[in-house]
Amino acid sequence: MTEHHPNRSSADRSSADRSSAGPNRADRNRGGIDEISIRDLGVIADAALPLGPGFTAITGETGAGKTMVVSALGLLLGERADTGAVRLGSPQAWVEGRWRVEEPGEVVERVRDAGGDVDPLGDGAAELVLSRSVSAEGRSRAVVGGRSAPVSVLTELGEQLVVVHGQSDQLRLRSAVAQREALDRFAGPELAAAIDAYAQVFHRWRDNATELDELLADRDRRAREADDLRVAMAEIETVAPQPGEDEELAERAERLTNLEELRLAASGARELLSAEESEEPDVVGLLEAARRQVERVAPHDAELAPTVEAVANLSYLASDIAAQLSTYLAALDTDGSRELEAVQERRAELSTLVRKYGPTLDDVISTLETGSLRLLELDGDADRIQELTAEVEADRALVVELAADLSERRRAAAERLAAAVSEELSALAMPDARVVVEVTQRDEADPQSYTASGRDQVAILLRPHPGAEPRPLGKGASGGELSRVMLAIEVVIAATDPVPTFIFDEVDAGVGGASAIEIGRRLARLAESAQVIVVTHLAQVAAFANNHLTVVKGSDGAVTASSVRRLDGDERIAEMARLLSGLPDSESGLAHARELVDMAATAR
Repeated sequence: MTEHHPNRSSADRSSADRSSAGPNRADRNRGGIDEISIRDLGVIADAALPLGPGFTAITGETGAGKTMVVSALGLLLGERADTGAVRLGSPQAWVEGRWRVEEPGEVVERVRDAGGDVDPLGDGAAELVLSRSVSAEGRSRAVVGGRSAPVSVLTELGEQLVVVHGQSDQLRLRSAVAQREALDRFAGPELAAAIDAYAQVFHRWRDNATELDELLADRDRRAREADDLRVAMAEIETVAPQPGEDEELAERAERLTNLEELRLAASGARELLSAEESEEPDVVGLLEAARRQVERVAPHDAELAPTVEAVANLSYLASDIAAQLSTYLAALDTDGSRELEAVQERRAELSTLVRKYGPTLDDVISTLETGSLRLLELDGDADRIQELTAEVEADRALVVELAADLSERRRAAAERLAAAVSEELSALAMPDARVVVEVTQRDEADPQSYTASGRDQVAILLRPHPGAEPRPLGKGASGGELSRVMLAIEVVIAATDPVPTFIFDEVDAGVGGASAIEIGRRLARLAESAQVIVVTHLAQVAAFANNHLTVVKGSDGAVTASSVRRLDGDERIAEMARLLSGLPDSESGLAHARELVDMAATAR
């Protein structure tokens, strides 16, 4: 179930906007943002931005709140919430985004891991709804696929859904790892296959080396364990304990210890039951006399018949018990002291084993079984160490060889990437700027120099003008220049870049005229393989967009609020004329705007 803002339903959205800016069936699998809804964020009171595939330009007067669109996206992508962005007098700011995503896919899998879900659209696509609210007190709540989730989930999803380039944003390619990955994507499938082949050998080498290190570090302890185990098994085998033997011996010891007492008691009882060698009356004799007395008179009274039978049974039972006692007495040892000594010695042997290898006799016996298996494992260490040593040495040599091959491939790709990006910069009002892609190698002899991607370090550097030293991206360039560098890089590697949406904030800062047209042209080129959203103040850039939105500021004299409208036809021409001349109804501005739109349509 998708969670919506309580004051906005799907029915509130303009069907005209959705049909005019929404994706057609052929575009669905490309993914991207269909719509963003904003409420009470900065100067924006209530706005819905219909986006869809292709190139969307967002324009508006200074202070109208264009950058709030980027801020809204930042909230949806997990950026830290700023309570100062909540519209004055409102309890909270709220943002919702609707994405088209592939199903099945990593994004959908992560959403479901977080407890949310997506709405199927067909043709391998689904709609994902993300929302974020920030209260004036600073409380933040994220909703992913209809379920509350940690803001960190938005961050994870954002890394796969959107790339933002702005003058105050962190660079996508800020880390050495990200720059290496960008170069690898640009290099194409041949390098990818070589990396996969290398990685298989690398992981095998590392796994075997780890196992070998553990075996070598633990070799002395394992040798002691094997020796101790052999001693224990030899001791147990010598005693040869049997299951339940300790309990049986305890019973025998109890009997032998009390042998004389047992003999006297059994003998006395037998004499009382049946005094074979005495003229004293015994139980059997008395019962027999009682039976005869009752049996003699029983014919006179039928009620005595059961009594006769009962007395007879008692007589027979007493005789049987007397016989059993005679047998018991005959079986008693005549010399129990020697047997008791043997039993106690055996019990002492078993107690010693239990004390060492217990806590029970069953544990002692199982030591023989488990010990044999453990000895096989321990005794096999020497063979395994020898085997692993050979494998690790062979794989290390192969890793070095394959890593060198990766380095050569990357250096060749780096030259092509640098040339292509520098060529793009020439058309983006940076004719003297050059991009340098450095590929260096860590110490070949150090095993820690190698990773699953090789031992290369990749750095993308910018030389802003001739004679300047190439410097890392983000240093020595203005925000506008930096945005154009990133645009150039994205355009060059767009064919192999999996990110579905790019957002550029003021990518055209500090340029105009023909350079601005080239920026627009390249954004349109990037939009051929991804969704592109640009906040711009230049008509030359907006002319290339297939979807034009404007942020409009309004005031009732007491409160200032902004909204968003989609522009078509004459409204779009008027907005572009305003961007060109400052006036929406300037004849020259309108003519220039139409000329730009026609030019862009022809150039696309």
